[in-house]
Amino acid sequence: MNESSRPTFTYLGHSALRCDLPSGEVMLVDPWVSNPSCPEELREPGRIDAILITHGHFDHITDTVELAQRHKPRMVVANPEVCHWLGGKGVENLREMNTGGEIDVLGCRVTMTWAQHSSGIVDGDQMIYGGHPGGYVVELPGGFTFYHVGDTDVFSDLQLIGELHRPDLVFLPIGDNYTMGPRRAALACKLLQTPRVVPIHWGTFPILTGTPESFSTELHRLGVECEVIVLQPGEVY
Repeated sequence: MNESSRPTFTYLGHSALRCDLPSGEVMLVDPWVSNPSCPEELREPGRIDAILITHGHFDHITDTVELAQRHKPRMVVANPEVCHWLGGKGVENLREMNTGGEIDVLGCRVTMTWAQHSSGIVDGDQMIYGGHPGGYVVELPGGFTFYHVGDTDVFSDLQLIGELHRPDLVFLPIGDNYTMGPRRAALACKLLQTPRVVPIHWGTFPILTGTPESFSTELHRLGVECEVIVLQPGEVY
């Protein structure tokens, strides 16, 4: 792993991730910074240059409109349906993409991947179709590549994604109920062949019963050699 090209990652709780790039620019993924796990002092990012949104569920998209209007990021990336909804709320600098597409974001090559999940946007008392959910592979100019898988079950194409992109670091949901739990997440790591993984989407609510300890146990059971980097909300890697 090329450490000089690696971003600084701050886990903001649930699936929210802050990436401070070597250039000094800031990228947020699924910026639900008002989630109950996010430390109060990190709910105001100070600077946002780009936002990536995996899908339209409230626990991924909430705070996007407010943050985008306040910080005016150069690019807000999502699928067409989510972009359409955000545009109706006054968000600017929207960039639509879809699964398999590759675009430049802050000098990084960003690929949207498939996710096995659902997507819907709560707007008042309505649930609006949010397009198909996804994930993002982000390759930095120096070669370091990370993959935020988004909300998903395990699916066999993770092996193809691993072969195509060789991510150095994967952010993977393990909480169960709404995403894969520890057993299926361990199989996802086996398919991806990633050397390092950060568990996300766990512990925010009691219904998310998957834990990093159970995840590590399942990796060992499958014989998967993968470093598990457990970050508590607010911790930095």
